[in-house]
Amino acid sequence: MPMLTETTHPGGFLVWEAFRDYTRETITVAAGTLEPGTVLGKITASGKYAAHDPAAVDGTETAVAVLWGKADASGGDVPAVALVRGPAIVNRHDLVFAGTPTDPEIAAAHTALLAAGILTR
Repeated sequence: MPMLTETTHPGGFLVWEAFRDYTRETITVAAGTLEPGTVLGKITASGKYAAHDPAAVDGTETAVAVLWGKADASGGDVPAVALVRGPAIVNRHDLVFAGTPTDPEIAAAHTALLAAGILTR
């Protein structure tokens, strides 16, 4: 019998949200191939989103949203849906971070998401 491997699902990180028409928005992803649940930062100069990077100085060093579904911006900007505000609760084990952030960097991202009303559990 073949083994089946389940991959991440759009919105699989979400535990609860108040009103989906309020908490989610269509955004523009500027770079990368990102999986559902990727923590995003907002590029200050363009207003576009990219994977959260604690070492950056372009705005993406602050976590501001969580990507809803897969987005492939490897060939240029693409529209995508993201959880951008709360009230909402997300499963911290299902969040995806680019690179290998340290525990303090992850904690700082969780705190930044909380400022947007997105609570990690």
